[in-house]
Amino acid sequence: MNSRRHFLQKITATAFALPLSTAYSAENTTLLNDLPYEGPVLRVAIMGLGSYGTRVAEAMKSCKRAKLVGVISGTPSKVKAWQSKYDIPEKNCYNYENFDKLKDNPDIDAVYIITPNALHRSQCIRVAQAGKHVICEKPMAINASEGKDMVDACKKANVKLLIGYRMHFEAKTLEIIRMRNAGEFGKVLFFQGLSGFIIGDPTQWRMNKELSGGGAMMDIGIYSINGARYMIGEEPTWVTAQETKTNPVKFKEGLDETILFQFGFPSGAVASCLSTYSMNNLDRFFLNGDKGFAEMQPSTGYGPILGRTHKGELNHEHITHQTVQMDEMSDIILQKKKPIVPVDGEEGLKDMKIVDAIYLAAKTGKRIEL
Repeated sequence: MNSRRHFLQKITATAFALPLSTAYSAENTTLLNDLPYEGPVLRVAIMGLGSYGTRVAEAMKSCKRAKLVGVISGTPSKVKAWQSKYDIPEKNCYNYENFDKLKDNPDIDAVYIITPNALHRSQCIRVAQAGKHVICEKPMAINASEGKDMVDACKKANVKLLIGYRMHFEAKTLEIIRMRNAGEFGKVLFFQGLSGFIIGDPTQWRMNKELSGGGAMMDIGIYSINGARYMIGEEPTWVTAQETKTNPVKFKEGLDETILFQFGFPSGAVASCLSTYSMNNLDRFFLNGDKGFAEMQPSTGYGPILGRTHKGELNHEHITHQTVQMDEMSDIILQKKKPIVPVDGEEGLKDMKIVDAIYLAAKTGKRIEL
């Protein structure tokens, strides 16, 4: 008992003595996660029971502050399988036609939308109108106009809208942000983001413009857009872009294969990024300042993330990203915790405005002011 009391006192003192960014570090998060949790739990229904929905569900088994309690799917066999696997009661199971009835279910607090991009807007609005908080996978919509509709609908319904930016809670990422904020890189000059892979099945929904809203940019390119913003710590003021298409049969009109894009920032920093469905061995972020650098590769994969700076390797413990994300989102929704890097609808909308600008720049060949 004495050792436990000493441990609690030590952790409490440490958390209060450190600045917010340090208190969020992996070491302290690991220690705090070892403690029994007796606070509020976010009760979540997952909409869309595909591969990523399954990944989130599996990760949530380890959550302390969030719990999977419901499902929404258009496939009855998946619903039955998830009911059995995750012990979900029949009353918490819905399909895409009847999930408006969520408004009559007090046992579900939030819905995590993990469906094709083009469905996000309408599903988000319906969930909000049912009075439930919304967590939506990225990209939040297929363009900024739809994203704004989602933000407005959630504000009107007085519910939270969060976007699935799991990297905003990742330990090595947060350490680099801490170092930047502390001036350890000096004046930030340059960011490079490489995001891509060779896509497989051409019949999948991501290769259907009506469902995806685009090609690689709407899937993997969003990581470099978002990464440039949180690594540099500023909002870009202009964008230029160039599209390359080597396989017009596979990548039909409206499905981007490869786009190079560049940003300018208020401080004078610049970013050069690549989004592609035709190259592997990417997933790399590089940040350069006049006093140091940070490099991550892989930078946004499911982990472990590997990172180093001019001071050496980053050795923070890997914790499943979606587990950390859902616990932290529980605190944001239920306890009004403010994350170091925002994950709200406005954050998602900023990315969508940039996506729109990239497509316009690639189409016109012009520099687009943001």
